[in-house]
Amino acid sequence: MQTEQNTVRRGARALCVIGVAVASLGLSMGARADMSTSSAGPFTYMCGGVAADEQAEMNSAARGYDMGLLFTQGGRGEYLSDVNVKLLRNGKQVAEFTSTGPRCLIKGPRASYQVVATFEGRSKRTTLSPGEKNVQLRW
Repeated sequence: MQTEQNTVRRGARALCVIGVAVASLGLSMGARADMSTSSAGPFTYMCGGVAADEQAEMNSAARGYDMGLLFTQGGRGEYLSDVNVKLLRNGKQVAEFTSTGPRCLIKGPRASYQVVATFEGRSKRTTLSPGEKNVQLRW
């Protein structure tokens, strides 16, 4: 009887360990889905950076990207997401995407681009060139 109980306990512990592992995997995969790489035209980009872990991941990933934008509002610089971003070269639109976080890292053909970023109907413009990874647009 004692041996049977030990076997059942070991089986239950194993199932708990497996359950925790699967739950952890699901949570980390969910967090990663928000930080995934996307593409628009010839550009690859990644947006995010609200939580501390996202900021750390964005800082680590920045080495693989040429350019970056940061979207904020107000005097305290609150982070924005859902900003429509258009990249133009010589007046012609070459890419468009919507940010899923306040910081967007961008990799693409090496050139300078005009950026038109629109949040709640109000647009801001700037120029973005390779090597510029912290260009801020504030509403």
